[in-house]
Amino acid sequence: MSEKKLWGGRFTKSTDSFTDHFHSSIGFDSRMYRQDILGSVAHAAMLGRQGIIPEKDSELIQKTLKEILKDIEEGKVEFNEKAEDIHMNIESILIDRIGDVGKRLHTGRSRNDQVALDIRMYLKDQITDIKKLVLELVGVLNNIASEHTATIMPGYTHLQNAQPVTLAHHVLAYVEMLKRDYARLTDTYKRTNVMPLGSGALAATTYPLDRVFVMEQLGFDSITLDSMDGVSDRDFVIELLNTLSILMVHLSRFCEEIVIWSSQQYKFIELDDAYSTGSSIMPQKKNPDMAELIRGKSGRVFGHLMAMLTTMKGLPLAYNKDMQEDKEGVFDAVDTIKMCLPVFTKMLATMTVNKDTMYSAAKKGFMNATDAADWLVKRGVPFRDAHEIIGRLVLYSINNDKSLDELTLDEYKAISDIFTEDIYKAISLEECVNSRKVDGGPSESYIKGLIELNKQYISEMEEQDK
Repeated sequence: MSEKKLWGGRFTKSTDSFTDHFHSSIGFDSRMYRQDILGSVAHAAMLGRQGIIPEKDSELIQKTLKEILKDIEEGKVEFNEKAEDIHMNIESILIDRIGDVGKRLHTGRSRNDQVALDIRMYLKDQITDIKKLVLELVGVLNNIASEHTATIMPGYTHLQNAQPVTLAHHVLAYVEMLKRDYARLTDTYKRTNVMPLGSGALAATTYPLDRVFVMEQLGFDSITLDSMDGVSDRDFVIELLNTLSILMVHLSRFCEEIVIWSSQQYKFIELDDAYSTGSSIMPQKKNPDMAELIRGKSGRVFGHLMAMLTTMKGLPLAYNKDMQEDKEGVFDAVDTIKMCLPVFTKMLATMTVNKDTMYSAAKKGFMNATDAADWLVKRGVPFRDAHEIIGRLVLYSINNDKSLDELTLDEYKAISDIFTEDIYKAISLEECVNSRKVDGGPSESYIKGLIELNKQYISEMEEQDK
């Protein structure tokens, strides 16, 4: 490959070798080789179709670019740091192979709109992959829920025992979060799926480009409508980083619960050996390292979002070299998500749920106190008075080391003579859960319906994304 810079005509000496290294992005943007070549093939086809370059030159360029793509995928091509980036590398290889005809490829375009095209194409592919991974996780969680519609566990506020729920109810809360993540990915894809090629460096070009033809060839929905925005817009990168950050928040929150639930103090679950590690010094240890690592990697993704916001906040129109910093962060965020999601999904799919331990935990901490108060309200007692009566019963139970269901009816009546034998059914854990039939609640009847809705959702999303 020629060492001469393709932009070197105005310069009288070569760049410093360290400057070459500092300036180069081939180390990280080489992953976009496929998108760069496909974009160039479409551009060359359009140039020939429009009569901007001879048709035979267009055909030779397209043929050679496809050969270069095949050679890269077979490991026959070594990129050169001195060619700076993937765009210049591909073009230099093309020129080495077909000479001056290859120099016609860059007619009517700039690296500015070329890189904007490549990163949009690359991120479209990545968003599609991530959506599939999210949908797989939704399916696993929905399956877990279907197996545990009657598995009663403590529901918490402030990490204190609050009210009894089911594991299905708890898990399906994360399904709702992931469905929102899926919707955000879909929305981000829409704004990424806009074709910038033809914007030139910033002011388009005098050549009669057919941007719509290129758009259709590359599978975009529309073209950018302002050439300055076309080369300088990175909102879609920021939006994707934001979407991935929120997704990592959800994974991290669940991982925190996995860490807690698998502890000796809780023992709600046991992780499969394939998704746990041991200690180098303590033989008894089984650590939830996968959950902890995913929780830790959330900060990494958040950092890339903040870095991108900071990079873009002070840039005047149009393109600035600062924008080369758009790639490493979003590439790493994408890689991180695509590594975390499969591990997280398999970790949950293989965990063992200790139903009896969850049920025993739900019987502690007066989690049926609200239901006892509701029982009074349904018998005409104002809620504030009912709240006070049950509060006194709880205090009495604490002082006598009893639970509400262990109190005798006489003990209930000593606080309020309204109580009857019916109170015991009302405060059973099963009744506490299943009497909450309101939409969104933990009752088994509602949860089973929600599981079916989620199955339908998964099928619709899979069909929509075919």
